[in-house]
Amino acid sequence: MSNAAKEKDKEKESFPAYEKVMAARDSKKLTAVDYISKMFGDSFIELHGDRRFSDDKAVVGGIAMLYDTPVTIIGIEKGRNTKERVERNFGQAHPEGYRKALRLMKQAEKFHRPVLCLVDTSGAYPGIGAEERGQGQAIAENLMEMMTLKTPVLTIVIGEGGSGGALALAVADEVWMLENSVYSVISPEGCASILWKDSSKAPQAAEALRMTAQDLFDLRVIERIIRQPRADDQAMFESLKLLVSRTFEKNLALDTAELTEQRYARFRRIGAIG
Repeated sequence: MSNAAKEKDKEKESFPAYEKVMAARDSKKLTAVDYISKMFGDSFIELHGDRRFSDDKAVVGGIAMLYDTPVTIIGIEKGRNTKERVERNFGQAHPEGYRKALRLMKQAEKFHRPVLCLVDTSGAYPGIGAEERGQGQAIAENLMEMMTLKTPVLTIVIGEGGSGGALALAVADEVWMLENSVYSVISPEGCASILWKDSSKAPQAAEALRMTAQDLFDLRVIERIIRQPRADDQAMFESLKLLVSRTFEKNLALDTAELTEQRYARFRRIGAIG
């Protein structure tokens, strides 16, 4: 076969995982504030600041009513237009964003409120200022504290779930993903740059990373795949709200020792052989 024919065959090659990556990054998809608005309406009260440095607008957090139950909601917000994306730092949180999230989680623990996290980020912000203010430590503290948080935690990946920036809000009793979302230790472009020194091989990297919702469900990394809702599909949001409510109701019935033990056991099972 000639080189030209080989190149033509390569162009026809399908990379469904990378198609999911593109769908997760789609600028027209719903963002965290959309889900909060659709599911909780005017009951949501936003809270600000980490009480140390500033308020990171890439992380939206507050309190809302889930039917008759008060809940804490924390979402990573990318923004819906250019102005918003710049203001939200394209969903790349600084350390103060993760510290704000932890502050709200510890507040929820004090009042035994369930915590709902909505994840949509390519990763934590990698800038010098973020590193100087302790980005790695902020993420590590979230991982440690969430593992023993004495109140139910549920995380839904609603777009990109990238690296530690996503995991810092995903040490939960259960992790769910929308059907067109991805969750991975690294972006396909970053992986391709490391493995092949060629970021154009990102589609092949996406397949190898097993980062789609179906892949991760098969690997028992997540518990549920959620159908992608449209903006006008209020019935879908009501269904999702009911599902979240039932999950919290089930976990609120557990005593705190059993709740944290089950969370720990969940992570121990990931990657186990046999």
